[in-house]
Amino acid sequence: MELDALDVDLLAALRDHTRVGVLELSRTLRVARGTVQARLDRLERAGVIRGYGPEVDLAATGHGVQAFVSLEIAQGALADVAAELAAQPAVLEAYATTGSSDVLCRLAASSHEDLQEALLALNRSPAVGRSTSVVVLSVVVPPRTRPLLESGPRRAPHRAPAYRRD
Repeated sequence: MELDALDVDLLAALRDHTRVGVLELSRTLRVARGTVQARLDRLERAGVIRGYGPEVDLAATGHGVQAFVSLEIAQGALADVAAELAAQPAVLEAYATTGSSDVLCRLAASSHEDLQEALLALNRSPAVGRSTSVVVLSVVVPPRTRPLLESGPRRAPHRAPAYRRD
């Protein structure tokens, strides 16, 4: 889906003010409420907006120890490993990758001991041949999408004539 300038600014406004309503978004962006609602509906239908959940600080919840783990798995075992990873509460996300490892995961735990237990549980899988973990010391760049979306060419919206960027 190609995003225009209004779409990008709408996504940025939602990211900056997660609890804002459609009326306030329309005032902020200087477009009709119906335009904002139509854009949100279109972005949701296209899968660009996947949810409106809160951003959770893991350290504040007592899970401040994080690690990235690369897994080398048995040939053809991705579905089995995916199910095993999904069953582990410590696994926050996992991706099939190219290169020397097959899967890259991010884990969180309340302590180094809990992290070790989670790693041992991953290694118990018969499909996992080898794992390599790297403990996170600090976040240098937090997860983000806005700079990427704003970096591309941004054509003006064609359905919102009152829309003006400052």
